[in-house]
Amino acid sequence: MPSAGEFPRENFENPFEPSRRLSRVGGIGPPKSLEAGCREINLFSKRLVSVAALMTAGALALAACGSPASAPSPAAPAQTEAGDGAPALLVGTAKANDTQPKTGDWATGSDGTPNTAEQTTARKWVQLMASEAGELNPVVVNGAGLTLYRFDKDTAKPSKSTCDGECAKTWPPVLVTGGSKIFLAGVKKSAVGTVERSDGTRQVTIAGWPVYRFAKDTEPGDTKGQGVGGTWFGVTPNGQKAGQDGSVTVPTTTTPSSEEQRPATSAVLFDGRNFSDNESSQGVAGNGCKNVTRPGVASSIAASGSVKIWSEKDCKGKSLSIDGDVADLAKVGFDNAVASVFFG
Repeated sequence: MPSAGEFPRENFENPFEPSRRLSRVGGIGPPKSLEAGCREINLFSKRLVSVAALMTAGALALAACGSPASAPSPAAPAQTEAGDGAPALLVGTAKANDTQPKTGDWATGSDGTPNTAEQTTARKWVQLMASEAGELNPVVVNGAGLTLYRFDKDTAKPSKSTCDGECAKTWPPVLVTGGSKIFLAGVKKSAVGTVERSDGTRQVTIAGWPVYRFAKDTEPGDTKGQGVGGTWFGVTPNGQKAGQDGSVTVPTTTTPSSEEQRPATSAVLFDGRNFSDNESSQGVAGNGCKNVTRPGVASSIAASGSVKIWSEKDCKGKSLSIDGDVADLAKVGFDNAVASVFFG
């Protein structure tokens, strides 16, 4: 028998032995006696004090080497508006891309016009489409069919808008954010950009020219802003003044340009000419030869680059290589004739 105050070594459990950690430190299994439990607690406390002392010594050593005792919290990253960056440029019209109703160019306000539309909703997307309006052909219109204009007092190189304040109420600038979409039909991607206005908003440009609506144009085809003050004119797909000498027609040629001759990966075929949303449309995308769902009905095509169109399915029959958009396939001998498209 052990003497008073002694305890058999074989009955002492070291809580720091690996075999004991799970059962003793983890709380599984009581100590074999009250005295053993007390000894274990005392020993465990001493070990914790030793570890704490070592940690303190390490911190002091780091401080002596020139390292801070505690590193400062990193500065919070600068907050940026969601969607900062360039808007997405998409081929085809908003309708052909199944865009949400009552948003973007289709948004209206309390008076039933876009002039009072909620701006966050209105800036979700805009559309730039080569079309006709009144006697202007070609002229760029938005998704609601409203004519878009340019201002002679602005500059294109560099892009700069000078229409602010009351001027901007009469001539609302076409505005986007970084998360916006810009749908293109008959307007080349290379011609489209944005410029920062004096109030920090971003305005769409065509060939460097900031573009606007006219608040008094309320119906598709209205051109009430044409020639106002001798400085406001509808804008053409290449940024020129619509209805003036030197303005160009809607592109119908198939001659590739150095900027647009990259192979397309998608195209939208419209049943009507001039990318009309008044008739049906169909999309096609991918690599290689793709058959269209409804052959022989397209009168215009919007493409993201160069494609080859064929008169029969599986890319057979008569063919024609085109680059980008063709507003009137009749002018290139392919009206109601497209059955398949080759990408690549």
